[in-house]
Amino acid sequence: MLGAGLVAGILDIVNAIAFWRLYAGASATTILQSVAAGVLGKEAFSGGAATAALGLGLHLLIMCAMAVVYGLAARRWRWMPANPVAAGVAYGLLTWAAMNYLVVPLSRASAPAFILPWFIDGLLAHILLVGLLFAFVARWSARPGSPP
Repeated sequence: MLGAGLVAGILDIVNAIAFWRLYAGASATTILQSVAAGVLGKEAFSGGAATAALGLGLHLLIMCAMAVVYGLAARRWRWMPANPVAAGVAYGLLTWAAMNYLVVPLSRASAPAFILPWFIDGLLAHILLVGLLFAFVARWSARPGSPP
């Protein structure tokens, strides 16, 4: 599942970078620094490439943790690999809510103002690029003869 976490993390951050570039002209560095701001606060935006790299590392770490949690849950609750679409959509919504209503508010980052396109993009990204990806990897991993 760690591989799934890395793939989901890369897809999700590329989506965020593309969205904010098209929507507001933000650079990839700024988007990655906004992740690092969760730990460093506003100082992250003056740290250049170092804080952007920290943001990327944090983002990938969080995604890998999400993937491991999904994998453990799918081993315990057999309905998850048997129903990957339902489980993936549910987990995508759960991870989106956890990030937006727990992780970001408890971090040193400031949440952006509500913007409907950002809201929709975030929901879809977590459903398609996170939840469903984890669900189908877990289903594949649950097949007899699959690597553990």
